[in-house]
Amino acid sequence: MNASLKAGTWFPNLVLILADDMGYGDVSCLNPGSRINTRHIDKLGQGGLIFRDAHSTSAVCTPSRYSLLTGRYNWRSWLKSGVTWGYSRPLIEKGRLTLASFLKKHGYATACIGKWHLGWTWPKKGREEHEVDYARRIEDGPVSVGFDRFFGISASLDMPPYVYVEDDKPTAIPSGHTAGSGGKAFWREGPIAPDFRHEEVLPLLTHMAVEWIEHTASARAPFFLYFPLPAPHTPILPLAEFRGKSGTNEYGDFCLQVDHSVGCVLDALSRAGVEDNTIVIFTADNGCSPMADFAELAQFGHNPSYVFRGHKADIYEGGHRIPFIVRWPEKIRPGTATDETVCQVDILATCAEILGTPLPDEAGEDSLSMLPVWLGGKPDLTRREAIVHHSMDGSFSIRKGRWKLEMCPGSGGWSHPTPGKECEGLPPVQLYDLAADIGERKNAQHRHPSVVDELRELLTRYVERGRSTPGAPQENFGRWWEQLWWIKRG
Repeated sequence: MNASLKAGTWFPNLVLILADDMGYGDVSCLNPGSRINTRHIDKLGQGGLIFRDAHSTSAVCTPSRYSLLTGRYNWRSWLKSGVTWGYSRPLIEKGRLTLASFLKKHGYATACIGKWHLGWTWPKKGREEHEVDYARRIEDGPVSVGFDRFFGISASLDMPPYVYVEDDKPTAIPSGHTAGSGGKAFWREGPIAPDFRHEEVLPLLTHMAVEWIEHTASARAPFFLYFPLPAPHTPILPLAEFRGKSGTNEYGDFCLQVDHSVGCVLDALSRAGVEDNTIVIFTADNGCSPMADFAELAQFGHNPSYVFRGHKADIYEGGHRIPFIVRWPEKIRPGTATDETVCQVDILATCAEILGTPLPDEAGEDSLSMLPVWLGGKPDLTRREAIVHHSMDGSFSIRKGRWKLEMCPGSGGWSHPTPGKECEGLPPVQLYDLAADIGERKNAQHRHPSVVDELRELLTRYVERGRSTPGAPQENFGRWWEQLWWIKRG
């Protein structure tokens, strides 16, 4: 713990903005060749610290959100692949410490405004999952895991039911059924409430976030706002004022609207006079989705994945290397950047170190503090030994230093080679030297068998111990032994 953080009785506010399916290359301060000018996010970077080697734990939405809030790898939960849906049961286990409950215990006002996508228990009036009684309260949602306030949607904006939930109750009962939509504006058919319009969701959530900051900043207590945006995930629906403004396609225009939402939050902090003592983190849950139309964007000279292989869903870097920018004017030197390898799972331990409270053994099992890097000190390279990643189909990879071992023959996701026939005849594992091959094109597993063995053994130990950090061994949930068998087999 840095001694300067112990002085006084104050704690910093925290605003955590999570974009949905926004690629590393979509942020112009990270990609010199970006055709999308994210001026508000860039301003955040100019005032803080830019991470060039930051990662989500998974290449898809739900599991990375679980890790971000719990400090625990997603594959330790019951969800071993894929994502939850709008009617899914809760993923966060009862009694598990979350970022919200931890900060709340330390006197923080807490709010989640946006896309939840971690499941909750809908009140039912029938046996089918969609037979929901919208007049009754939900259970096991955000207000059950530490948030004082919630306003948002159950899952992605293309997943029914299309209703807003305020705290623990829908704001309106669905009175219609949408047939869905196609193309970049894709959403699935399902029940829709009379106060719900897909194109209005991002502006409304932004307004609610700004309003909450303005209301809460005047109180004596510190606050935590978790602002998980529903964009630029499908449906890609930029408002008229942003259409055509990016110089690319509708996806680029929608990224500009996301950037505008970030600007609205930053302006609210400034107006409230709390920006100096507020930590603002901007990041994304995974890489860009192919629904953005990579081929079309390439015609404009733009690549959402920058120089990295793959995209959302993939085990490759394009699936999980994400934007990560931190501003804290009172502590972080502005205009700085780092190549230190970090992960979103580390946010919980970082907050614990800031508050001077160690995490219990049964919480944050995979979380390591980034605070030394934030404060500009020489990082202790032994703190983050390795990072484990997960693809859409549940394939593992482990990254230690320059080496990355992928426990599958292909992408594990949506890019070539996809799981199945496209992987026939390929080696069962992939090993890449990211220092020499950032594009992950030269599989070195045959040339470095000792590295393969070392990383497989390390990954096995992380699974068996139920944690990757020092502390007492913990239990994994679900059929975790099947994953261990797959790692050893690979």
